[in-house]
Amino acid sequence: MPPVLGRKSQLLKGKNIIVIGAGISGLTAASELIQKGANVTILEANNYIGGRIKTDWSLGKDAPFEVGAGWIHGPSQDNPTKQLADKSGCKYFLTNDDNISTFDSDGTIWSDEKFEAVEEKWEKALYLVDEELELNDRRSLRKAIQDIYPAALNDPGVLWALSAYTEFDKGTSIEKVSAVFHDDDKAFDKPDVIITNGYDSIIKKLSKNLDIRLNNKVSEIDISNKDFVRVQSNDKDLKCDSIICSVPLGILKAKNIKFKPSLPKKYIKSIDKLGFGSVTKIAMKFNDIFWDKETQYFGVNTEIKGRWNYWLNYRTFSRENILLGLSVGDYALIADQMNEKEMKNDAMIVLRDVWGKNIPDPTDILTTRWSKEENILGAYSYPSPGSTPRDYKVLSTPVDGKLFFCGEHTNFDYSATTHGAYLSGIRVVKDIEKAILN
Repeated sequence: MPPVLGRKSQLLKGKNIIVIGAGISGLTAASELIQKGANVTILEANNYIGGRIKTDWSLGKDAPFEVGAGWIHGPSQDNPTKQLADKSGCKYFLTNDDNISTFDSDGTIWSDEKFEAVEEKWEKALYLVDEELELNDRRSLRKAIQDIYPAALNDPGVLWALSAYTEFDKGTSIEKVSAVFHDDDKAFDKPDVIITNGYDSIIKKLSKNLDIRLNNKVSEIDISNKDFVRVQSNDKDLKCDSIICSVPLGILKAKNIKFKPSLPKKYIKSIDKLGFGSVTKIAMKFNDIFWDKETQYFGVNTEIKGRWNYWLNYRTFSRENILLGLSVGDYALIADQMNEKEMKNDAMIVLRDVWGKNIPDPTDILTTRWSKEENILGAYSYPSPGSTPRDYKVLSTPVDGKLFFCGEHTNFDYSATTHGAYLSGIRVVKDIEKAILN
C-alpha cells in the first residue's frame, strides 16, 4: 500500500469531531468518520433526527406523509440515496409524471393537445433562455423570458408549468431564481420514486449507533485557539479537534450561529447571494373519493401563481383517500403564514373550483411550514440572480483546517436534493483528511 494511503486510513483515529446537525449530510459524515476511527458527537437542535427528512404516519399505515423530502429524484444505481434506500429495506412506488390531469381554475379540464402545446412552449422558453444568456447575466428567470420570449408569459398555461414544475423544483419563484443557473445542476437517470415505507427508513439506518444529542442548539463556534475548537451549545462549552457545520443555509443566512473569528468575507458574501426558499404541503384525508382513482397527479391552473397548483393522489399507492397539495414559489411563503384552518380553507377553495362546491371537508389534515421552522428556516437552496456555482463551492471550503461545511447548499451539481446532501457528507470527511495531511 502506498505510504500516504496507509497513513490516510489512520488519520482520523482518536480524533474528536463534533457534527452540528443530524440531517442526512451530517449523519453521513458522522458514519464515515466513525468507520475511520474518529470519536464523533452530533449536536441536533431539533427534538428528532433527520432534519428535512421526516415521515408522519398519522394518516394511515400505508400513507406516509413526507414532511420534507418526498421523492428520490433519478433513482438509478449510481444515485447514492437509492443505494442507501436499498440497504435500508425501502419499498418503492414508481411515479409517472405523464399520468396527470390538468384543470383551469374554473374546473375545465385540459385536452391532451392543450397540455402538449403548453409543455412545448414552456420547454421552448427555458431552451431559449439557456441558449441566449451569457454566464455573467444577472437577470431572474422571469425577466429573461420576458426579454427573450414574452409570448410564453402571456399564456396562463405556461405560467402554470413554470410554477408547478420550475418553481417547485427550485423552491422559489421565477422572479427570484437565476436565469443562467436555474437548470445547470446535474441529475441521475430514471423516473422519480416515492418510498412507500417512509423516507425516514434511510435516517434510521444512517443514525444507528451514533452519539446524537437532541435539543442541542449551537450558538457559537470558536476556532481562534490553535489547539482546539470550542463549541457553545445550550450554554455549555464543548471542545473538539475539528467541527462540521451541516446546518441548513437558512440558519447561516439568519446568522443564528456566531463564528469566532468571523467567517471570511467571501463566505459571508456567498451566504448572502444564495437563496433559501420554501415549498408548502397539505395532505387532506377524505371519507370518500371524488377524484379519479387512477390519475397520479392533478394540476390546477390557479389564478394566483403557485397556489395549490399541483396535487398527488395517494390512491395510486395507498388505500387511503388522500390528496397532497403543493404551494410553491412566493405563494409557499404566504401559505407558511397560515394556521392549519386557514390553510385547509385556502386549499379547499382550489379543490371546490375543480370538483364542485359540494365536495366534503377533509376528515384529517397535515401541513408543513418550512420557512417557519426555527432550526431550518426553509426548504432548500437556489441560485439567485447574480450568484454562481462558485458560491456553492465557497461554502464547501474549510476554514483554517478546523471548520468544515456540508449540506445540499455546498453541492451545486446536486443542490436541493437528498443525494446532494449525502454526497457532501462524504466529501467533507475527505476534506478533514486532507487538512490533517497538510
